[in-house]
Amino acid sequence: MKYNGPAFSPPSVEASKERDDTLVLKIKGRLDAYTTGKIWQDAESELKKSSPRKLIVDGEGIEYCDASGIALLIELKLTQEKKGGGFELRGLSPDTEKLYGLFKPDVLAKPEGAGKPPSGNLIERLGEKSWAVLEEFRVHIYFTGRVTVGLLTAALNPFKVRWKDVFVTCEKFGANSLFIIALVNFLVGLVIAFQSAIPMEQYGAQIFVADLIVIAYFKELGPLMTAFVVNGRSGSAFAAELGTMKVNEELDALDTMGLDPVNFLVVPKVIAALFMLPLLTVFGNLFGILGGLVVMLSMGFTVQTYINQITASGTYTMLLAGLFKTLFFAVLIAGVGCLSGMRASRGPSAVGDAATTAVVTGIILMIVVDGIFGVIYYILGI
Repeated sequence: MKYNGPAFSPPSVEASKERDDTLVLKIKGRLDAYTTGKIWQDAESELKKSSPRKLIVDGEGIEYCDASGIALLIELKLTQEKKGGGFELRGLSPDTEKLYGLFKPDVLAKPEGAGKPPSGNLIERLGEKSWAVLEEFRVHIYFTGRVTVGLLTAALNPFKVRWKDVFVTCEKFGANSLFIIALVNFLVGLVIAFQSAIPMEQYGAQIFVADLIVIAYFKELGPLMTAFVVNGRSGSAFAAELGTMKVNEELDALDTMGLDPVNFLVVPKVIAALFMLPLLTVFGNLFGILGGLVVMLSMGFTVQTYINQITASGTYTMLLAGLFKTLFFAVLIAGVGCLSGMRASRGPSAVGDAATTAVVTGIILMIVVDGIFGVIYYILGI
């Protein structure tokens, strides 16, 4: 294809040998997608022919340089360093120097983290780990702030929310999860009731299995088990979806079009999670209590006795306290899932790694938040 842009000097490369087996390549003219190919072949030919101990690329004569030209400079550097030789780049204009700095040749030379020398001592390693934790903490705080602003903006301008995406996410997050949530909570309620019935039988207190089930499910097991199942199912799906978009550079395309990925993709998912997780928890509580009912019937108690016992023990305060926690769990599931996807690296295992990170991080944070609520509820006497 013929280049029809502004007039520039014809691109060329001049090679000269200096003392100490040093090869100097003076590159001149315009380096873009149309002209770099010829320069690339000439430069590689000179480098291969000379095999110098040190390579100096003089870019003072470069009049224009885009990513194609930067790729040539990086390739020369990597090729020379791969042979164990020295490399020096000099004479670049400020704009070309700035563009070259964006590509980080040292990172392109090897996979991220590969070949990294171990730290010298225990204090240095401890400092690196602490800094990594603080950096991770900073990223989560920054992302939480952006999501909070997005939710406030959505509350003030509800007609600007992408409600179609919210409803689609509600279906995937809620309706499609109902069966597995019902099954898991029913079985957990069944197991808890069986395990507690054995010691209570020694004191003739089997009837209090109903009390244990309803209190445990309203305050802890219902919200937590439901959130775990949803996190494993939907949190990983969010991470995989956004991770795939990151790998395919669709997130970069949104940025290019001036669309904020947080408002465009994350906020609808968080809103859907806030709507659906409390409802799913109510269903989880119901099926957990049904699991306890099966055990009570097997021990000879009637359905009416079981209902009377759980209505006497369970209170609306317990139920609402458990449901209140699910609002925080919902934000954690959607937020951590989306953040993990948006931070996915570029590679064949990037999406899988993002999904794994979302599930593990989500579970840990939910347990931490649940522990904080446990202390608060204990102080409040709930």
